Amino acid sequence: MTRYSSLPPFPARIARLDDLAVDLWWTWHADSRAVFRRLDYGSWRATAHNPVRMLWIMPRAKLEAAAADPAFLEIYDRAIAALEDARAARNTWWSTLPHGNGHSIAYFSAEFALHQSLPIYAGGLGVLAGDHCKEASDLGVPLIGVGFMYPQGYFHQHVSADGWQEESYERLNWADAPIEPALTPDGKPCITAVPLGDRSVLVAVWGVRLGRVRLYLLDTSLEENAPWDRELSARLYGGDRETRIQQEIILGIGGVRALKALGAEPGAFHLNEGHAGFVVLQRIRDLIEHGSTFDEALEEIRQTTIFTTHTPVPAGHDAFPFHLVEKHLAGCWGTLGANRDRFLALGAYDNGGGPQFNMTALAIRSSGSTNAVSQLHGEVTRAMFGPMWPDLPEAARPVSAVTNGVHVPTWIA
Repeated sequence: MTRYSSLPPFPARIARLDDLAVDLWWTWHADSRAVFRRLDYGSWRATAHNPVRMLWIMPRAKLEAAAADPAFLEIYDRAIAALEDARAARNTWWSTLPHGNGHSIAYFSAEFALHQSLPIYAGGLGVLAGDHCKEASDLGVPLIGVGFMYPQGYFHQHVSADGWQEESYERLNWADAPIEPALTPDGKPCITAVPLGDRSVLVAVWGVRLGRVRLYLLDTSLEENAPWDRELSARLYGGDRETRIQQEIILGIGGVRALKALGAEPGAFHLNEGHAGFVVLQRIRDLIEHGSTFDEALEEIRQTTIFTTHTPVPAGHDAFPFHLVEKHLAGCWGTLGANRDRFLALGAYDNGGGPQFNMTALAIRSSGSTNAVSQLHGEVTRAMFGPMWPDLPEAARPVSAVTNGVHVPTWIA
């Protein structure tokens, strides 16, 4: 992880500026934003409100002056106190619940919209995921996010002189991003391995702070990996079907392995869209290795898995030919090998072009609760996936609706 550089030390009186800058809790807290505006408004504007970048380029003299400015220190102290309170687990909604202690939730999503300084999102799926994490922080819900660290993010659109849309990718400057290496319990940077076909791909894990919530981002751009494997996590929704299925194997299988390496033991898993469906494969395999049968493992997973589907059109649900799935999962079966066909059957679905391995079907069949994101979307989903429940009338099909909300402090910030 030599690409990462921690911020230089600050004057002792304001030594926790870096702590404030890398915790994206500041994005929805007015006092924290006031710290950076007051510190150097010109740099704040010039960096598009990226405090990490701002602290890299600020002259030392301005930092020394701020450390001796009573008015600035009052704002700074108030923000630090609020940050400490925001990280504590006391006096939260979650702490009032009888089951609120010792139970964490892993939240998997292909994208998270948190702030423009971390461009790992493209649209509504990421916006919901980001707001979900921020609201969880405010409520004290012990959420652990898992996604991708895309060094090139999502493409930027331009219109050429002759009216054609063009795309370009901008490589992230790692030093300017609000990230830090995720550490294992023994203090080492977390790196896990994910089998893809006949090879193993190393996956580094980066941490993002969001008040009480931690987000872990997976990254394959390591020198130890082959050049083509380094590109697997380079772009959000980039590449062909081969790239997409490998990304989703890394997200699902690599994400579960990363959590285990980090010492996290979630009591529940929430899959935000079908991209993370391979979480199920790794969890079934782990349970079988601990003595469960396939049926016992699947039942336990159903009791601890929630699935949210977003896409109202068939083309938006990832589906792969079975030969492609078997090719890239060849090294993943382990003790699940004897039940390979039963696992593949969980994803089998004909969406109109012949049977394929459908990630949404996998997630629905492996979850104890499935929800759409509005009442109308629930109706559409129950109709679209109706063949999964041929004996049930549409209204009785097990897809509920939880209407998308927003994190209000973010939207009024």
